Amino acid sequence: MEVILKEDVNKLGHRGDVVKVADGYGRNYLLPEKLAIEATLANKAVIEQMKASAVRKSAKEKTGAEQLATQLSEVELVFERKVGENEHLFGSVTSGDIALQLEAKGFTIDRRKISLEEPLKTIGEYHVPVKLHREVTSHVKVTVKGDQPEAEAVATTA
Repeated sequence: MEVILKEDVNKLGHRGDVVKVADGYGRNYLLPEKLAIEATLANKAVIEQMKASAVRKSAKEKTGAEQLATQLSEVELVFERKVGENEHLFGSVTSGDIALQLEAKGFTIDRRKISLEEPLKTIGEYHVPVKLHREVTSHVKVTVKGDQPEAEAVATTA
C-alpha cells in the first residue's frame, strides 16, 4: 500500500513523502491516526501543496524549538530516590519522571521526545538529550541523589 505522510513518522519518513507500507500498518495505524492519507491520483496532486505548507510549518516549528532549547539548556532537575548498597537505586528515573518534572517547571514536553536509552539507576549527574525537532536537540541536566542524609550514610558504612 502506498501512502502520503501527513506528519513525520520515526523510521518511516517525513511529512509529504510517498512511502510504501504494509497494508495492515497503513490501514490500522497510519490512516486512523491521521498520520497519512492513501496515495491516490487525486491525493498525489495535493502533495505539492502539502510540501510547501510543510516547509513553512517546519521552519516555524524549528524556530520555536530553538528558543525552547535555549531555555531547556539552563534547566536542572533533581530527583531524590531510595538508595541501597553501592549507591544503587531502588527503582529508577525514567523519561516519564523527567517529563513530569519538566511540566511542573512549565515546559510541556512529550516523554517520547526525551532520548533516555535506559532508565537512570545510579546516583550521579546526567545530561539527558531532548529531541525537540528533527534538527534541534537540547540537553537537560538531571541530578539523581540518594534519600539518606550524608551523616546517616557515613554512619552506616563505618
